[in-house]
Amino acid sequence: MLKAFLNLLLPQICPLCSEDTEDGQFCQKCLSDIRLITSPICLCCGVPFISQECEDHLCGRCIKKEMPFSIARSIGVYEGVLLDAIHKFKYNGKNSLAKSLVKIMASAPGMRYHKIDGGIVFGKTSGVVFNNSPDLIVPVPLHKTRLKERGFNQSLLLARGLARIYNLPMDYLNLKRIRATDHQVNLKGKDRLVNVKGAFAVEDRDAFKDKKVLLIDDVYTTGATISECSKVLKKAGAKDVNILTLARVVNL
Repeated sequence: MLKAFLNLLLPQICPLCSEDTEDGQFCQKCLSDIRLITSPICLCCGVPFISQECEDHLCGRCIKKEMPFSIARSIGVYEGVLLDAIHKFKYNGKNSLAKSLVKIMASAPGMRYHKIDGGIVFGKTSGVVFNNSPDLIVPVPLHKTRLKERGFNQSLLLARGLARIYNLPMDYLNLKRIRATDHQVNLKGKDRLVNVKGAFAVEDRDAFKDKKVLLIDDVYTTGATISECSKVLKKAGAKDVNILTLARVVNL
């Protein structure tokens, strides 16, 4: 009776379309409109291939250039419902969406987290295994000026939720953004690489020494930011760096 009364006062609705839901999370209609990234994909950076007839293999970019991370995976394509949700979360101050977005990352169909032979599988459909269980989760940091402007770090909120679900420690203090940069969304290609070069540093190098790190961010666009973070983490002694993002831009 109390629950019914509270639902009358504060109805549980989908934060995107305002349809009634049981738990105030995304409704099934909105969830079904998210295009999940599944095989065939690049074995390294996780970019999906247009052809559905091939198997997972390295993309041309990863063949030509060795990435500073081992594996990068994204849950869905950065479009439609998922793009709208991330924009509201990231730019409109709707940090209450973090719970729903973490739920998508952790339990989207075919993307459930579980351990297998000491590793972590983030996608049954693509057979992706992050080599061995990570020692800790690390969010991509914001510069203090951007943090003050936005009021929160969206990657930290996602990482915190995943750390709870995966029962893994999180380090959000030792990877720092030491230089304010232009918004990556306004830049393309090589300009993104130049923009983030030298923008990150590690405060306590022992924090990542011989550690397997799972780096969390909201969107993988060109990979410039996560690559720069991975380089810094590896230079600080990280044994391995894997990437998990909520969304990925495709067809750049």
